[in-house]
Amino acid sequence: MSVDPSAPARPRLSGHRFPDLAIIAAVASNGVIGVAGGLPWHLSDDLKRFRTLTLGHAVIMGRKTWESLRGPLPDRQNIVVTSRAGYAAPGAEVATGLDDALARVEMPPPAFCIGGADLYRAALPQASSLHLTEIAREFDGDVVFPAFDRAAWHEVAREARTGDGDLAYAFVTYERAG
Repeated sequence: MSVDPSAPARPRLSGHRFPDLAIIAAVASNGVIGVAGGLPWHLSDDLKRFRTLTLGHAVIMGRKTWESLRGPLPDRQNIVVTSRAGYAAPGAEVATGLDDALARVEMPPPAFCIGGADLYRAALPQASSLHLTEIAREFDGDVVFPAFDRAAWHEVAREARTGDGDLAYAFVTYERAG
């Protein structure tokens, strides 16, 4: 999705908590979310849930997450956050930070932060909801979901599942408390 250069720019709202920002991630019990540019597990139902939740919305991701994909995620506004000047992401918009990415969102709320760890860390204070796949097993990995204050969140939905190879996990939705 492209931005009309003649359209007025949306104001940047640095420090503002955007009520229309959601985080989506699959997280092992030890916090691991990635290894060597990919996922350390394969859960087809998690991938289906990711697709269902994010279709028709903006997906905001870091450069490394973008580079781990085969191309833009279809039927979504793809926004890549990077500090690399001149970075090109064919099929996606490039933003210099989370607030810049949020200012570019053209699709209906919520916008979804889909990783990686640094972007999750930046998004946590602004997010109004978390859609986590909580995997009941530790995995080796090189990317970890940032620690967050669970007291600041209310669990509003949980669906226990067993996946490929009897791997226990749950789809869990949290909303910000207060």
